[in-house]
Parts: sequence; C-alpha cells; structure tokens
Amino acid sequence: MKRVLHIASPTDAALARITTARLAAAHGVPTLERTRLATALSAQLRACLTKGGRWRLTLETDGAEERALHAVVVPADAEQPAVLPPWRTTVISTREGVAPDGADGPAGLAEALLGADEDTAVVLEKLRQQEELAEFHREELHQTNQGVLALHAELDAAGRAQEEAFAAERHAREEAENARRRLRFLADASAVLTSSLNHEAIVRRLPGLLVPEYARTVDVWLADGEDRVPEPDRPAAVAIAARTGRPQYAGPRPGGLPGVVDQPPSGTDRGRPLLCIPLPTPRAPLGVLTLTPPGEHWDPDDAVMLIELARRAGTAIDNARRYEVNRDIAETLQRALMTDLPTTPGLRVAARYLPATHGLNVGGDWYDAFRQPDGSLIVVIGDVTGHGLRAAVMMGQLRTALRAYAVDGGSPGQLLTRLHIFLHHLQPDLYATAVIARFRPGDPELTWAAAGHPPPVLRTPDGRVRTLDAKPGAMLGIPLRQDIADHTVRMPPGSTLALYTDGLVERRAQGIDPGIERLGDVLGALDAERLATDLDGCAEGLLHPLLSDSERDDDVCLLLCHIAADGWSWGSGRRSSSCSDMAHPSRGKP
Repeated sequence: MKRVLHIASPTDAALARITTARLAAAHGVPTLERTRLATALSAQLRACLTKGGRWRLTLETDGAEERALHAVVVPADAEQPAVLPPWRTTVISTREGVAPDGADGPAGLAEALLGADEDTAVVLEKLRQQEELAEFHREELHQTNQGVLALHAELDAAGRAQEEAFAAERHAREEAENARRRLRFLADASAVLTSSLNHEAIVRRLPGLLVPEYARTVDVWLADGEDRVPEPDRPAAVAIAARTGRPQYAGPRPGGLPGVVDQPPSGTDRGRPLLCIPLPTPRAPLGVLTLTPPGEHWDPDDAVMLIELARRAGTAIDNARRYEVNRDIAETLQRALMTDLPTTPGLRVAARYLPATHGLNVGGDWYDAFRQPDGSLIVVIGDVTGHGLRAAVMMGQLRTALRAYAVDGGSPGQLLTRLHIFLHHLQPDLYATAVIARFRPGDPELTWAAAGHPPPVLRTPDGRVRTLDAKPGAMLGIPLRQDIADHTVRMPPGSTLALYTDGLVERRAQGIDPGIERLGDVLGALDAERLATDLDGCAEGLLHPLLSDSERDDDVCLLLCHIAADGWSWGSGRRSSSCSDMAHPSRGKP
C-alpha cells in the first residue's frame, strides 16, 4: 500500500502527521515507536514549512504482510531547490494491523488530537514507569553504595585489627626471643663462671661476659681487699650496695629499674649512670659488681638478668674460695704427712708427689717407705677414694696404722689385710687402694701385694719391662672378708721398681691400660747408668712425657726403687734428709 500526501501549509502538515499516526496504528506499530515517528515527522515538516515551498510525504508498506512502514519527505516540485536533504524513516510493526478508522478533515483532526492524547498518556505512563524503575535503581544503587561503604569500613577495621594483631604478635615474638636470649646468656655465663675453681679467674671473666652487649665498663670490688676499683674512684653507691645487700642505681635521673634502689643525683661521681649490684652469699655480700650502661640506660629486663647473674657469680666465687681453703688445708696436711725417705746403701728410693691443679681431687694419694724391725724396707703407695680434707685425714690414719702394724712384722699381704679390716670398721663409706713391696737385704726376691691398685712395673737390668699384674686383692674397706695374697718376683741387681697412682697413667678418653703401657715404654727407655746415679732425675724424666696430655685433675704419686748393680746389704741404718722431691705447681713441675 502506498499513500502520497502534499504539504504546503500547517494544516496540510497537521493532516499529514495525523494520517501517518493513524496509518502506523493501523499497521500495528507500538505506541512508543508511533509516537517517536510522529514527533520526528512533525519536526521535519516544521522545518519544511519554515523553508517554504510544497513538499511531498510518501507513506508505503512492504510486502503482503505490510510489516514495515516507510515514510519519505521530499520536495513536491522537481524545479524546487533542495534546501533540505530528503527525510526517510522506517518503523516495524510488532503485531497484526487493523484498518485505519476515522474521517479526514476537521473531524478527523479532532479525533487524531484525542488519539494523540491517548498516545501521550501511554508515553507518560511509560515515562512514569521508567522514572519509578530509575528511582528504584537509584535507591538500590544508594543501598549498594551504603553497603559498599559499610563493607569498606569493616574491611578497614578488620585490616587495622589484623595489623594490630600482627604488631602484637611481633612484639610477643620479640619479647619471647629476648627472654630466650637472656636465659641462654645466663646459662652460658653460669657454665663459664662455674667451670673454674679459682675465684680470681671468675672475677676476670665477668667483664668479658658483659662487655659490650650489657655494659660499657665492668668493675669488681671484693670486700676482702682484693679490690678492682681504686678507692678514690669508688662511688658512694658501691658502699651502700655492699652495706645493704641491695642493688643501687646512681645517675643524673632515676633509673626506674625493677629491684634496684635509685640514689639521688649526688650519689654518683661519674657522668654516666652506674649500676651497683652486690655479689651475695648466704653469709654476707662478697663485694659489688659495678657497671655502666652500653647505651643511655638499661632495659628493665636486662637489669633483672644482671642481678641474677651477679647472684650466680657470687655463689661461684664463694664456692671457689671455700674450695681453695679446703684444698690448701688438705695439701698442707698431705705434705706434712709425707716424711723423708730412708736411705740404704745399694738401694735408692725417689718419690714425687704432684697435687691436682684442677678440680677437687687433692688429698687422697700418698706414699711411704720405712724399715721393719728385721731390717726389711717396706715401700707403699696408695690412694684414698674421695678428695679434700677428709681424704687427707684418712690417708694420714692409714699411714700411721700401717707403720704400727709393720712393727709386729708381717708380709705385704698380711699388712694390707689388716689395713682392710681397719678401714672397714673405721670409715665404712671410704675405700682405698694400695701396693706394698718389701725388700730384704741380700734377698734377690721382692715380695709385694696389691689391693685394687694399678700394678707395679719392673725394669730389669737389660732394659726389659714387665707389669706385675698377678691377681690383686679387692679395694681396702669394701664390705667383703678377704685375705690378700703375697706375690714374689726375682729382682736382680740393677733392677728398678715403679709404684704409682692412677693419676699418672689414667686418661678419661683412653682408660688406664694405655697409660701403663706408656709408663713401661718410658721406664724401659731410661739410661741404666742414669738410673744408678740420678734416680731423682729419672723420676722427673718419667713425669714429663706421661703428664704432657694430662688435665691434672687428680693427684699424682710416683715411687722409684732401684737396686745397685752390686746389690744391697743391711747397711748402717742411717737416714738422710730425703730422696724425695715434693713437687708443687708453683715450682714449675709438670
């Protein structure tokens, strides 16, 4: 279907618009599309009327179904200049059309205007719905924005809480690590301080432990006059700490350290703060440890740790001093009980005693040599279990008891058996080991007996060495009845017998057998002529190689007996001053 309309006036334009709207309605064009078509056509026709002239509107539908409506506005006269470009538009129907109704002319115009109002009402309703939808979406968007803002706020709060939790965790980790570091330092420092039994060495080690991590300078004042701080430089806080037994802090302002008393600013004579910590003992402070801070001040936890370290240092120094006193008493007693050795023509005896230089092991080793009424020479070497003053006293009692028993005669085995009974009844919780050898004038056989002691070593004149390891008796004093047997061995002129304690040959990592073998090797390598002329020098020659790898944590006794090449006889019974050299660490001996 095709329809052509000519427009030359506003009335023509209105009729054309009405006709187009009615035709679009008849062809099933939706209201909104129909309204858009009419509005666009009105604008075009208004422009055409403004330009003047006659114009032609062509309305045409496609195909049998007439689903598409084409509208074209062009000039009506071919000679009319083209002041406007042709206007074309197409609308598509979405439903079946109906025949156009209504008449042309003024009546049709009125009816079209009413129909336009209906289309306008439909458009306005659509606009209202769109506005409501837009308002709904605006409200939804607002709610979404509010939710997003709330979510952001919650995320920010959660982020801050997480940061605070991480910071608290880091702080707790740092605190735990610092606590572990301080405990580790305390454990290591305690091990260093207690590894020595020399109180001066302990005092010397304190600055090395504390500088520079926990103190810039360290001084130690000891109450017995062994002062490491010169009197003119000693602040008043040191004397207060020593008198009260409480740590003192002296500085330009209070330190606020836990367990520490703050002195007024006048309490220090130095520009830097000073921490004065007593070195406590159960009786009274030994002295005062004075420190200056590594920086501007001390951390409170470090101050607590320093106070604990001072307590442990005071205990270590006190233990070392008491040990030194007991060791000196035991060593003095032991040396006093080791009398001069007898001399007999043809039989030389040399002895060495070296007290332990490390540990508490002084006081148990002993040796002796004396004559029996029949002229026999008894030599003995022994070791009392335990150490210190009690062991030294027990050693003296055993020595005295042995001499008393030997007056009645008796073989070495019988003497050891009587000592065993004596020790078991006198000190049931103490034990001892010993070797006794008896030399008879003119008798080439040596009689000896051992009770739990390292075996004697015999060197014959030809340099060969043998260990006298015949079955010994058990230790003296154990709760066991025993009769210790005698053993004999031929000892020709020129022979040398070595008696010794375990401190000479025993090493913790190796045991005792390798040490006895080394002793035999060194003894066998000695020059025979030197043994005959310088037995004391030979004793020294034995000690040096055998003790080169020793930690000297036990006493050492060595007794050498040498028979001259022409033998020995009863002799005159004279006694010399001594053939022994009581070696001592201060004399430079091994």
